[in-house]
Amino acid sequence: MAGILILGEIEGDALGSITGELATVGQALAATSGDEVAVALLGGTPDSFAGDAIAAGADKVYTVADPLLADGQIDAYLSAFEQAVQQTSPSVVLIGKTELGRDLGPRLAFRMGVGVAQDCVELSVDESTGRVSALRPVYGGNAMAKVTFQGDGIQIAVVRPKTTEAPEPDTSRTGETQALSVELESSVIKARRVDTVTQASEGVRLEDATIVVSGGRGLGGEEPFETLAGLASMLGGAMGASRAACDAGWLDHSYQVGLTGKTITPDLYITVAISGASQHMAGCSGAKHVVAINRDQDANIFKSCSYGVVGDWNKVLPAFIETVSELINS
Repeated sequence: MAGILILGEIEGDALGSITGELATVGQALAATSGDEVAVALLGGTPDSFAGDAIAAGADKVYTVADPLLADGQIDAYLSAFEQAVQQTSPSVVLIGKTELGRDLGPRLAFRMGVGVAQDCVELSVDESTGRVSALRPVYGGNAMAKVTFQGDGIQIAVVRPKTTEAPEPDTSRTGETQALSVELESSVIKARRVDTVTQASEGVRLEDATIVVSGGRGLGGEEPFETLAGLASMLGGAMGASRAACDAGWLDHSYQVGLTGKTITPDLYITVAISGASQHMAGCSGAKHVVAINRDQDANIFKSCSYGVVGDWNKVLPAFIETVSELINS
């Protein structure tokens, strides 16, 4: 049976990146505990993604196929995954803090009568107890708390995406695939999907970008973000924003970086007129290099940046863009 069971996710016609990230976390835990790392894939036809899950780091893949899982309804997923957990008896369950996982994790823990560690950014095994310890932000990201699981029940951890870098898929890896049989009835689905709206996007996804250019409330309006979009495009990156800018209606919340937005891990993160509140920094703490432009020399962002420019973005940014353009075209 599985020692560490991961809820795998399928995004469109590909295995979700969170599955590889969780497999990396699972293998790190298994290095201490010696457990097997398994991935549960749920969907209408999940079998075709089993090989991808093994290449991403799974030792074993459990597939759960049912037409009721094809639409991604959380009630159906919850019922199916609960049965998968009961059949495989894992000691640790790893779930990504995704649109699906952030709701499914605590609901699963309630059903099984066990605890859950939410929004984990780091997991380890306490060698003295053999139980999992989790590091998670608290007080709006102003502090980090280390929590552990009491007793001997299943340990459920909901892990924040992009806190671990998944390695390139290893197609030489081999593993076992086993189909699980679950009982699902349409009555478990309490919500009805009325419509699906797809938001068109261009270029690289914010979560996957190696270069991100973000703007904050200090830009003063929607128009300056067109300039930031041009800079991001010039660098082959993506544009983001602070929560304050999104709340003001200047950009859609899909651009939001932060504790309640998206977590990013770019090689280069350029912030313009962002103060650096703890909630925002919680979403970009994995950035390798941060460049900050802000007129307030006491702004919190300067405590976390690799390079900082104190000045009015109206004066600094045009010269910066001109220099970048010259370097690209030289």
